[in-house]
Amino acid sequence: MSTKQANEPAASSAAPHDERPLDVVCVGAAIVDVPLQPVSKDIFDSESYPLDQISMTIGGDAINESTIISRLGHKVGLVSMVGKDVVGEYILSHCRKEGIDTEGIRQRDGIDTSINVGLVTADGERTFVTNRNGSLWKMDADDVDLALIPRGRLLSLASFFNNPRLDNEALVKIFKAAKAAGMTITADMIKPRLGETFDDIAEALSYVDYFFPNCDEARLMTGEDDIERVADKILGYGVKHVVIKIGKRGVFIKSQDGSKLIVPAMKGIRAVDTIGAGDNFASGFITGLLEGRTLAECGAYGNVAASLAITSIGATTGVKNRDLFDRQLALYREQHA
Repeated sequence: MSTKQANEPAASSAAPHDERPLDVVCVGAAIVDVPLQPVSKDIFDSESYPLDQISMTIGGDAINESTIISRLGHKVGLVSMVGKDVVGEYILSHCRKEGIDTEGIRQRDGIDTSINVGLVTADGERTFVTNRNGSLWKMDADDVDLALIPRGRLLSLASFFNNPRLDNEALVKIFKAAKAAGMTITADMIKPRLGETFDDIAEALSYVDYFFPNCDEARLMTGEDDIERVADKILGYGVKHVVIKIGKRGVFIKSQDGSKLIVPAMKGIRAVDTIGAGDNFASGFITGLLEGRTLAECGAYGNVAASLAITSIGATTGVKNRDLFDRQLALYREQHA
């Protein structure tokens, strides 16, 4: 394991934070989800399997985060790649509707914009069926214009491992551009698609200020079961703060200085669809950072956004606007007063 500490930002001539056109630059996937809900394992035993609802929704970690952060009142630019097809145009139209800056979205000829089919069970758990030849799998370093990175105060890598061609080398280049501009870096993750390990992205991890794995992902990647030992292993890569989502218990946060806390989850929530819950958590947490909140308050913002996300079908349908979020946040504070 690398013990390299987070890299210091290089000298920068970037504009001061209050003069930048964006609050957040979000890098990662922009696709379309088709959630099928509810399904059971006997779906293939039926010639016809009627569902209550089949819908097409925006999906992909980076566009999910961009959408929610924009609805919460902050300026976001999306850096992604889509095809020159109907689905790609649908994504661009969504961004324009939501006020998301699209200068960093590259459209490529000969690429199918990825569509994920989500099989969602009655209790909200899901499995994705994905196209290995779609934009999600084909996005690479050439699709990221490094000159667009310093436009924000914060850089969000929506997920390690989600775009397999954005490997350690590509991410280090992106993160160096962000740190040279004095940006905070956040990152989430998914379970590796190609068997990658944390050692494969050790240098990239060393740049991350706030890292958002869930407990299953973190345990898998570290080989540890105890949540504090899991956090310590991740901190050993130089991550400044590890923020581990621990399901109905909330979130466990541990920092390089040894401080730690658990921020409890929202009470009384019944999950309908967990697609995008992690993206919504990251969006809420990032919103807290942008607004100068404490770590505990950022965790609460994340938990509140996730609680709204899982009560409706689709990754971006729960957090409709800031007023709804603030009402849920007020209820959360009453629960945990």
